[in-house]
Amino acid sequence: MKLSQRTASKSRRILLFGPPKSGKTWLAGQLAKEFKLLWFDLESGVDTLLRLPEEQKENVEVISLPDTRSYPIAIETMLKVIKGAPVEICEEHGKVGCAICKKAGASFNQVALNSLGLDTIVVVDSLTQLTNSALSHITRNQSEDYKLEFDDWGSLGKLMDIFLSHVQNAPFHIVCITHENEVEMVDGKEKIVPTAGSRNFSRNVAKYFDEVYYLQVKNGKHVVGSSTTYANNILTGSRGGHVLESDAEPSLIPVFKGEVKLAAPLHQETPATKALSALERMRLQKK
Repeated sequence: MKLSQRTASKSRRILLFGPPKSGKTWLAGQLAKEFKLLWFDLESGVDTLLRLPEEQKENVEVISLPDTRSYPIAIETMLKVIKGAPVEICEEHGKVGCAICKKAGASFNQVALNSLGLDTIVVVDSLTQLTNSALSHITRNQSEDYKLEFDDWGSLGKLMDIFLSHVQNAPFHIVCITHENEVEMVDGKEKIVPTAGSRNFSRNVAKYFDEVYYLQVKNGKHVVGSSTTYANNILTGSRGGHVLESDAEPSLIPVFKGEVKLAAPLHQETPATKALSALERMRLQKK
């Protein structure tokens, strides 16, 4: 297929990262103003959204996965869910096809991501907890003081790649939230990157997403960085050309609606060009 015949993907894949309490969950939650949200809560952080207006709360469906070191259910469930086929997740254990809950006639959530329309956004909160869950799953038969070996890190990378490769090609909208990690890049420079898997894996996790946004509190204000030039020591970027750092109140809604603020055309008249035009007119009048 010629590039001229290709159209951009209608679904968006966004990664939000930053330190704790920097507004990641709240920024994603604000999407409930105009979208339905299917929220996978891996680390019990969804209480932040209780501040939303009642009509927006109605747009958020929460699926809680009670992930712990001794019960690493998040990685097991999310690897099945992210493939997009219909699954049933029990409300009590967060397990797909839970035999105990089926026997007891307990409640299940019906999920089929590939059937979602573009009026719905999947939110995974967070990749940090998914990483911890994967590690706990890999070392589930080991003692508490077990030290990770080379093969364990390889297994972690494999599990995270399986999950994220499905995110990369998702036909539905998705937002993944995670924390920050400072790593040494290939050029030897330290850089703040999103946390997903090991430190080495985290260096390249941005490749799975269309947009990578960094959130922080700066001068008492929540700030979102999105462009590749936002900061030399922070990994950010937007394939869609979105520049959220210039917004007084950053929002993800225009991103999912495809509303990109274009740069001013080169020929657009500015105060500087107006002054130059006036000087040119004066010069011509003197001739």
